[in-house]
Amino acid sequence: MNERETDPTSSPQTRFASEFRRSRRAKGWSQVQTGKRMGFSNTLVSYVERGKRPPTKNFAVKADEAFGTDGFFFELWRRYSRAALLEGIEEFAECEGRCRRLRTFELGVIPGLFQVPSYTAALALAAVQRGSITQEQADERIAYLAARQRRVLDQKRPPIIHAVMDESCLVRPVGGLNVMAEQLHHLEALAIRPHITLQVAPFSLGEHRPFTLPVVLLSLPDHTVVGYSESQLRGYLERGREPIAAWERDYDQLQVESLSKAASLTRIRAVRKELECSTST
Repeated sequence: MNERETDPTSSPQTRFASEFRRSRRAKGWSQVQTGKRMGFSNTLVSYVERGKRPPTKNFAVKADEAFGTDGFFFELWRRYSRAALLEGIEEFAECEGRCRRLRTFELGVIPGLFQVPSYTAALALAAVQRGSITQEQADERIAYLAARQRRVLDQKRPPIIHAVMDESCLVRPVGGLNVMAEQLHHLEALAIRPHITLQVAPFSLGEHRPFTLPVVLLSLPDHTVVGYSESQLRGYLERGREPIAAWERDYDQLQVESLSKAASLTRIRAVRKELECSTST
């Protein structure tokens, strides 16, 4: 069988494939022999080695057992599964988990900390259907966000949170009418928590909306402030004083020009009621 070489630096999946093939050859085993020792077919072994099929958690565990590698392949699998997360987000999540004040702006989708599971699952499923991630990576993404939500929102002393959402977050349908109605109802419940302020940046702001990408500002216990933003491919943590000062000025302006807390809650309720009327007809 043709054992095409893979570039181990090209992705976590090809790194797994390369290390697996190297370990098999070091043992002097054929793909058929390796498959029998692991309880898999030689076809599956070949697909994984050539990067044609992603490794599963069970495959990684069985590889460690067969090669005696003491968790090495499980760790490679864990890195692969985390590849579904944007580059840079783990460093951001560490800061997020210990911040004392969190200011965020989002457009297009509900901020991750406020998403209900059905909303998150709909976004992840869409990525699977596009071929951007596997179902296993989608499950990892969902679990990772749920862990972030618990770490930030359910702690004994949660941070002060100020979230400004572009109006598009409310009206862009994600997961269908029932999911959106559930999501907006959850926002209403969050809005009455004493440490959370929600505002809606209306479409009427037009070109005066200062941000064109999602932005988060985190005030840490040592009184420093870090910023976070995302592109399509990666997240970026900003620590420079001048960029952070500029982001804070723009965020202050955004707060002033957005709907008030009460008016924002009224807008959220109005959209939710419209959705519920649509689902009942």
